[in-house]
This record gives sequence, C-alpha cells and structure tokens, in this order.
Amino acid sequence: MADEIKVIATNRSARHDYFIDQTYEAGMVLQGTEVKALRMGRASIGDGYIHIDRGEAWIENIHIPEYVQGTWTNHTPRRKRKLLLHHAQIDELMIKTREKGFTIVPLKLYFVKGRVKIEIGIGRGKKLYDKRQTLRQKQDDREAQRAMSLRKV
Repeated sequence: MADEIKVIATNRSARHDYFIDQTYEAGMVLQGTEVKALRMGRASIGDGYIHIDRGEAWIENIHIPEYVQGTWTNHTPRRKRKLLLHHAQIDELMIKTREKGFTIVPLKLYFVKGRVKIEIGIGRGKKLYDKRQTLRQKQDDREAQRAMSLRKV
C-alpha cells in the first residue's frame, strides 16, 4: 500500500529561481495548534529559508496561520522551527551550502501517515537567462504535446 500524501503547500518559485540538485525529506517540530492549522490546509512556504546552526537544521519565515479555535496556547505564525534530519544529512547540507552559490530551499509541505513532512532541496541560483531558457523549454514542450495530441485525432 502506497503512503498517502496530502500536499499542504508548495513553493512554486523555488524551481523557477533555483536549479535543485538534491532533495531531502525532513520532519518538523511543531506545536499542536500548528498541526491543526495545517490540517485546515493553510500555510505559506514561499518566503522560507533553511539554515544550519550548531549542528541543527532550522527553518524560518514560513507562515502557518494561527488556529481559529485556538486559545491563549496558540502559536506565533512565523516562528523559527527545528527540522528533523539525520546528522549525516545535516553534514551534507553544511558542506554543500559552504560552496559558492548553493542554498537550502523549502519545496513542499505535506502530510504522510498523519505526520507533517517538508521536502527541502539544495539549490543553485539561476541567472536571468537560465530562467528564460527554462520557460522557453516548457513552452516548447507544451506546443509539442499539443501538436502530438492533434496528430492522433
């Protein structure tokens, strides 16, 4: 039986702005009201970034809105959250990000078997001409698919 994945939020601009070399799946340390707000399907990871501090991975600036039925125990929407990764993975991320031009970006936030996971990727920034080339390639692929579908009829 395949794991059921329920996507909460995606960072569509990440693949537009970066060449993603490698991806990792990480867990997140969350409070109860954060999980309840995520179950409602509301979150934004577009502005988020990840950094390594003293051997731990942290994600900042992702927005998980306050839970509507929450009380005084509600969370802060843009607080710093710890990512759960193996030490070997954190070491790989540290080594890669020390190289010039590499950064760690959040790609997708989702549920797997009731647990919140985040897909992160090591990205190399694209130049403006790279972005144009990617858009041109997508457009050419779309036109080719359209021509193929018309040809079959």
